[in-house]
Amino acid sequence: MDEKAPYVYNTPTVNSPIMAASRASIRAVVALFILFTVTFYSWRSWTLSSPLSIQLQPSPPTPESSPVDQKALVPLEAHIISKCPDTRDALRELILPAMMRVHDKVDFRLSYIGTPTANDGVQCKHGPSECMGNIIELCASELYPDPKISLGFVMCLTKDYKHIPDRSLIEDCALEHAIDFQQLNECATRDDGAHGMQLLRSSIERTAEVTLETRHLFSPAFSYLYIYISPFILRVLCSGILTWHL
Repeated sequence: MDEKAPYVYNTPTVNSPIMAASRASIRAVVALFILFTVTFYSWRSWTLSSPLSIQLQPSPPTPESSPVDQKALVPLEAHIISKCPDTRDALRELILPAMMRVHDKVDFRLSYIGTPTANDGVQCKHGPSECMGNIIELCASELYPDPKISLGFVMCLTKDYKHIPDRSLIEDCALEHAIDFQQLNECATRDDGAHGMQLLRSSIERTAEVTLETRHLFSPAFSYLYIYISPFILRVLCSGILTWHL
């Protein structure tokens, strides 16, 4: 009797539409996953190597620039008289505001207006009391060259110019601006007043000298002076023209 071959059961192939759709969905999901994975790692690799992803590093510190040699200070003078409302207005409206801005760029000096007389004397426009006020202010400038001190003291006196040179006014302004009243008094009365008088005479001579040099620039009338000087006060500094005439 012939030996029979083993029977092999083959599961029939079923072409169901539902199963076909399910397999297609699985293949699509797998394909999308692979595509996403490849895209993600490609993007990550590009981003890490891209300049856009590199944070800017702080620039290496630059060496400090070498100090620039300071230019010579621009000479600046104001020519005033102590017992005068025009001086008060000029200090308040012109000189102090400008000095607040350029005090470190100018070599500032106050000079005084008057007339030299015989025997080394002087004549002041408002009499001997004004001469004494001028001397006190010049002594303040001599003792305290920093204009932040001496100019503040002068402005303090000038605000109450009618009472110059009353002792109480001078003491109050000296106290307000940290000026030693005794040193002021000693300066004004040194050598029986000769030192103070010499300060004033030299200042008046300086004003006369500068007036001759610059009289073609400014009108001597105070009202015109203010009109002409106000618009170009800073240009005067920048161009190196020296003097205000008040």
